[in-house]
Amino acid sequence: MAEQKEIMSGKYEDEVTGRQINTEYVRNDDTLCMPCSKRNRPTLASVYCQTCIEFQCLECSKIHEVYAFMKTHQLVDTNKAETKHTPFDMKGLDQCEQHKKALKFFCEDENQLCCSTCAIVDHRICHSVVEIKTVAGRSASARSKVKVRLTEVKEKAENVVKNTELTNEQLNKDVKELSLKIRRMRDNVMKMFDDLEVSVAKDADLFKAETLDKLRRKQSNIEKHVADATKSIETIDNVHQNGTPSQQFILEQRMKKQVDELSSNVDEECQRLETVSISFDFDDSLKLSPLPISDYVPGQLTLKYSVPEAVKPVTPVDPIVKLTKITSIDLKQTGDEVEEPLYTGLDFLPDGRLVTVDNKNKKCLIYNEKLKKVGSYQLSYMPQSVIAISKDKVAITSGNIYTIDILRVSKSNEITLIRTCKVKIRYDSICLKDDRHFVVGTIDDTRHVRIVSLSGEEKDFSISFPNKNYPSDTSACTYIRYSDKVVLTDRNEHTVYIYDIKSNTRVVVKDDQINEPWGVAVGPSDCLLVCSNKTNSIVQISQTGRVLSSYKLDMKLPYRVCVSKDKSLIAVSSNLNGGRKLQLLKVTY
Repeated sequence: MAEQKEIMSGKYEDEVTGRQINTEYVRNDDTLCMPCSKRNRPTLASVYCQTCIEFQCLECSKIHEVYAFMKTHQLVDTNKAETKHTPFDMKGLDQCEQHKKALKFFCEDENQLCCSTCAIVDHRICHSVVEIKTVAGRSASARSKVKVRLTEVKEKAENVVKNTELTNEQLNKDVKELSLKIRRMRDNVMKMFDDLEVSVAKDADLFKAETLDKLRRKQSNIEKHVADATKSIETIDNVHQNGTPSQQFILEQRMKKQVDELSSNVDEECQRLETVSISFDFDDSLKLSPLPISDYVPGQLTLKYSVPEAVKPVTPVDPIVKLTKITSIDLKQTGDEVEEPLYTGLDFLPDGRLVTVDNKNKKCLIYNEKLKKVGSYQLSYMPQSVIAISKDKVAITSGNIYTIDILRVSKSNEITLIRTCKVKIRYDSICLKDDRHFVVGTIDDTRHVRIVSLSGEEKDFSISFPNKNYPSDTSACTYIRYSDKVVLTDRNEHTVYIYDIKSNTRVVVKDDQINEPWGVAVGPSDCLLVCSNKTNSIVQISQTGRVLSSYKLDMKLPYRVCVSKDKSLIAVSSNLNGGRKLQLLKVTY
């Protein structure tokens, strides 16, 4: 109130011009210009922008006449404003980190949140920069995917806490059992076992103290992860209850990186889980001699580390995937095609439509859920692979030119070229690493797998690849995002390699069920689905390299495979000359 009275009766000095501004006319019930208030300049508001959700003075409202994208904003007189509700406080999450301005736009080309400065300066050449209010309304959902992931991370962290508590209890129980064991023998050996009990109990208590200290530190770390997950979930609930759709969308985007980091930390703790136990076993030949206990100990104190059965479910159990054919079509040459179609790349759009590339006839095609062709686009090169990078954009690699094309697929199945990224290496298979980068398989290069940004910048993984090249159609790659692993098939060696990026190690998967593996995709629970060409089957492999199952397909020479975004469907193409097919299968487990 003191500050408000000062505003009502005092004068304010403009920090920029140094001018004295009379503020005596500002009353308690007046509505102030929100941009001016942020700069500690109390000014009466004259209009209300229903798009910016902001009261503004005449001077501040002139910004709507400067930029074209703001000319459609609806300005009304302050007294006619529908609401004077103060926006929900996002505690800085709805502010641009670079310019410290409100995030009001979303670049669909680069999947990035923008303030007005970002939109004008950094994204002026992008094709689709929309207001967050618009895109948030289209993508609003009842439950946040980020919250679901946070809940899973929290559950994992709580399991780690539970494990440390069980280990604590087991240690106490084991140490007590040591004393009981020794007492049962004491009547037979008398004084020597009295000394033995003291000696062993001392060592056991020392081990217990050291171990419990480690467990307390571990529990403290993981409880912090639980607290972080709980706090984030509360923030999401709060925003979903009180925030606007735009704020909910912003929070969703801002939380993704935090969730990935938290998930990685918890998974790392899960991988290091171990149960500590202690026991004492007597020697088979017990020699009773009149020696002090320090010279002769009739037994051995055993310290044991193991992964407990009760905690093993922390590591997700690999479900066995079952496939059921839904529909199938024969890929036959039509009047406008020069050769029999060969689909070297395929992927699902988020809405369930299937995108394919025909290498032989230089086409990109769209199929609906019944495998009916609904769209086609003529390319100028022989495409190798395709990946959906958003709800309406795909990226296509070429085997004979050094480019990656970004194309838009409209809801009406019209395909248009957005831009072409020039690259220095020919690339075959392609998948998403994150929202801004691809993982691509190379052709005839010793760097078997590389990273390429959406703008075409190329860099290498920190992986020690064998010194060999893969010609076209001899290998394919994919990427397991949440465990940071690269998967590479070797058709000629009948092998699947799983590279762990963090440790620079690899798992070599060879099995009689794997013969000439080609296409590979990430399926449910991050399992791998591999096309085994010569066995006419899809082989399921866990991300740790265990062969889980093999499904015999109703087609010969399966070539490429892709999985729908919700992991409920897969599509498979074949490369049999004179009998090529495209099939859609349902996934259950």
